[in-house]
Amino acid sequence: MGNKKLIILMVALIAFIALFGLTLVKREKLTWPERFIKDTVSWTQGLFYKPAGIVAGFFEDVHNLRVVYEENKILKMTLSQYARDTMRLNDLEAQNKRFKEQLAFTERQKQSDNYTYRIAEVIAVSTDPIVKTMNINLGAKDGIKLNMAVVSVDGLIGRIMVVSDFTSTVQLLTDIDDTNNMSKGIAATVKGKESESFGLIERFVGETQLLAMTKIERPEEFNVGDTVVTSGLGQVFPPGLEIGTVVSNEVGEFGITYKAMIQPKASFRHLREVFVVDVPVPGR
Repeated sequence: MGNKKLIILMVALIAFIALFGLTLVKREKLTWPERFIKDTVSWTQGLFYKPAGIVAGFFEDVHNLRVVYEENKILKMTLSQYARDTMRLNDLEAQNKRFKEQLAFTERQKQSDNYTYRIAEVIAVSTDPIVKTMNINLGAKDGIKLNMAVVSVDGLIGRIMVVSDFTSTVQLLTDIDDTNNMSKGIAATVKGKESESFGLIERFVGETQLLAMTKIERPEEFNVGDTVVTSGLGQVFPPGLEIGTVVSNEVGEFGITYKAMIQPKASFRHLREVFVVDVPVPGR
């Protein structure tokens, strides 16, 4: 008898739930018991849904944060490698450009003179603001001697002033003044007018970064735009080495001779490789 009552109660409950569902589907308005039950169930669901969503969102944020951290780490490594590769590429391109210029320079010189140009690497530059020198990696063992001319691919930069077995010190043109070993000046002439012009480059004017040439007899000897080269007089610098370009011409200090200001062709900054000029001895 007890089981029969239980079965009847379960059937009635199932019928109630089915009827309740059908009434929800077919009707737009709910009775107050239905509304009460629906609101109660929804409120109860909300108690569990919101905390569950917060917890799930927290773990998802932690996962996303770790992914972002790993991606950022990889990105930093990639950018660092890219920067290193870019620097190396720029250095190789600059080196390749210098080598091309040096090759072109030596090819040009073969057509103009019979000098031997020994390439040397600059290994140190003097930081002394008074004495402008630099050291190169060629010395007596390489056949380097005192007073040999030193040039870049652009023009004359100085002479050998000290020689050791494996290195040498170069005195730059920017060191020309009245107190050093080049005080007698550099005998120079105009390219293409060697027999008609003569002057002495006696000092470097730091304020203007120009070379001052004196002892010019006539103003027409050195015109603005002329290329000035070594004349070979004085037995220090061989003839034909380009020095610079005339930028001005005016009367000298005593009004007897004229002077000209020369813009050096060579740059004295950031020198990496230079050439020591080996002039063949006549008869050999």
